[in-house]
Amino acid sequence: MNLLIAEDDPFHRSFLRTIVSRALPDCEEIFEAVDGEEALDCVKRETIGGVVMDLQMPKASGVAAASGIWHHNPTMRILFWSNYADEAYVRGISRIVPADAVYGYLLKTASEHRLELAVQGVFQEDQCVVDREVRGVQQRSQNIHEGLSDAEFEVLRDIALGMTDKAIAARRSISTRGVQSRLKSLYDKMGIDPTPITKEIGPAFNSRTRAVAVAVARGLLNAEGLAIDEERYKAWLDKVGL
Repeated sequence: MNLLIAEDDPFHRSFLRTIVSRALPDCEEIFEAVDGEEALDCVKRETIGGVVMDLQMPKASGVAAASGIWHHNPTMRILFWSNYADEAYVRGISRIVPADAVYGYLLKTASEHRLELAVQGVFQEDQCVVDREVRGVQQRSQNIHEGLSDAEFEVLRDIALGMTDKAIAARRSISTRGVQSRLKSLYDKMGIDPTPITKEIGPAFNSRTRAVAVAVARGLLNAEGLAIDEERYKAWLDKVGL
C-alpha cells in the first residue's frame, strides 16, 4: 500500500514519515504534499491507499482537500492529525465523510504510541479512530440540549454567508416561516436576546451578526468551513441561474 502525508510543516512531515514507517513496515511508498491542492493532485495522479492529513494547510485546508479526495474516491481511508478539536472542524469533517468510510481524527498532543495505533487502526484494520476529546465534541454537538441541531447549524452557516430569509428558504426548500423558526431556536440556544436597551436606541445589536460573532468565538465557525460553504453557495446560485 502507498500512503500520502499531507502536512505543510517539514518537521511534522518528517515525524509522520517516521511514525508511518514504523507502524506500517509493509508500506511500499510514502508520498508527501505540502498543501491541500497538492494532496488532491497526488491522489488523482498516484495509486494511494490512505492519507494522513493535517487540517490547516495553505491553498486548500485539510477539510477541503479531504472533500475533494472523497469525491474522487469515496473509499479512501483518511487519518486527520490536527491541533484543533473545535466544533467547526469536527462538524466540517462529519459533513463530508462518505457513508461507511473509514477515517480517524487524532490531536497532535497524542503520544507517539497512540499515533502509531491510530495509523495501524485506520490503514491496517479499517477501524475508525477518533480522539477522546474530539468524540466529546461530537457528542455535545449531537445533544439536543447542549448542541445545535443540523438544521440550526445549517441556518447559522447561511446567515454567515449573508443570505436573506427568502434566499435561505429557497435554497433549503422550506418556508420563510420555517427559516424564522430555525433562527429563533438558534438564538435561544446561543443565548442571544435582542432586548432593547432603551426606547430611543432599540435593540442592542443585530441578532444575525451577533449569532455569527458568538459562533466564531465559540469555535462553531471557522475560515476553512466558511470557504467550503461559499463554494457551495456559488454552485447553488449558478444552478438556480442567479
